[in-house]
Amino acid sequence: MITSEQIRSARAVLRWSAAELAGQAGVGVQTVKRFELGTGIPPSRSATLDRVRRALEDAGIEFIGSPEAGPGIRIHRRDR
Repeated sequence: MITSEQIRSARAVLRWSAAELAGQAGVGVQTVKRFELGTGIPPSRSATLDRVRRALEDAGIEFIGSPEAGPGIRIHRRDR
């Protein structure tokens, strides 16, 4: 699972708007905004959170740590 903080950080690093992430993940913009509001694991259906995670990973983000201990991101540059 990924955390709200990781989603915010990944989107900032990619310089994506909430709308861009929503489009890449196939979810609503309000879903992205809701995921980013809190701390820890966003309350959601796991499939929806997985779609957001996969979209960010496809863009070169690696999620490291665990929600309880040292959650973070690592950036892998992708040739486009």
